[in-house]
Amino acid sequence: MKVALTPPSRLFTSDNAGGAHPDVIAAMVRANEGHALAYGQDNYTREAKQLFSKLFDADVRTEFVFGGTGANVLALACMLRPAEAVVCSSWAHIASDETGAPERILGAKLIDLPSSDGKLRPEDLQSVAYMLGNLHHAQPAVVSITQATELGTLYSAVEVRELCDTAHEMGMLVHMDGARLANASAALGATPEALRSFTIDAGVDVLSFGGTKAGIIFGEAVVFLNPNLGERVEFIRKQVTQLHSKMRFISAQYIELLRDGLFFRLGTQANAMSMALYERTKHHQSLGLVTPPAVNSLYPRILEPARRALQDWSFFWDWDTAADQVRWMTAWDTTLADVDAFAKGIESVL
Repeated sequence: MKVALTPPSRLFTSDNAGGAHPDVIAAMVRANEGHALAYGQDNYTREAKQLFSKLFDADVRTEFVFGGTGANVLALACMLRPAEAVVCSSWAHIASDETGAPERILGAKLIDLPSSDGKLRPEDLQSVAYMLGNLHHAQPAVVSITQATELGTLYSAVEVRELCDTAHEMGMLVHMDGARLANASAALGATPEALRSFTIDAGVDVLSFGGTKAGIIFGEAVVFLNPNLGERVEFIRKQVTQLHSKMRFISAQYIELLRDGLFFRLGTQANAMSMALYERTKHHQSLGLVTPPAVNSLYPRILEPARRALQDWSFFWDWDTAADQVRWMTAWDTTLADVDAFAKGIESVL
């Protein structure tokens, strides 16, 4: 079985497969002119940090790292003390997709709780209360949640607030992995106010702010919404190998991403293309697409040999092979032409 059609120009594998926005590329080229002090002592980094404080309407502390795993490790390193543990969903990236980095580098236990939708709830935190104060248990100290989750679901601002309130009442801090923060922000309002509603206003203490999936080349930010938790971040960042010498190239990208709302526009585009793909394929009942996507990912079911034929034609990742489930993901640069071409390929097979 083959698909006798021209495949789309862009893949539906992951938003990591997308390129960088041309304005971001141009910003890096401008930053390449002349010399600048290293290790973040440059004007680009100072401006980028000011833009983060403006975005959150608060005097937050922002530090840049190489990538998402490094951002999560650095954030947690600043939040944990010896013999403390992180509570997270079993779907959390730190638990399932970071090759054990938090455990190995931080020496910290992850308490990964089962979740059908990738989300934690206040009652989940209560399930570990028996460990608090017991010298035979690692002490639950940080709750880590992902927005949007690894299953493409969203926390509402109210849900984050309730979770933060419960965590803080139990003496725990809250970390948010925002690898797809642009998509979550777009889905919940596409404004700085919407972003603040489920982060700093909801009580999140430290945020891993993702830019790579939102149109930049590389580099993530760790934003200390509670600045006191970043008191030793400069030393810890160096220790966990996340200090970039030519930091202006990371910072210049974030200046472009944040200065004029590009961050929200690119998240909105990725989400809109996922919805367009849903609308063009939901009539295939075998796919099981009964709920519109919350952000930029779809999880249809495709039986063999159709699945292999489609993957050979325009590759996408398997998700749960036992359930014949795959993942289709759109990016900031996905176009309606890409969606139409992909939908026609699906049509030709199904």
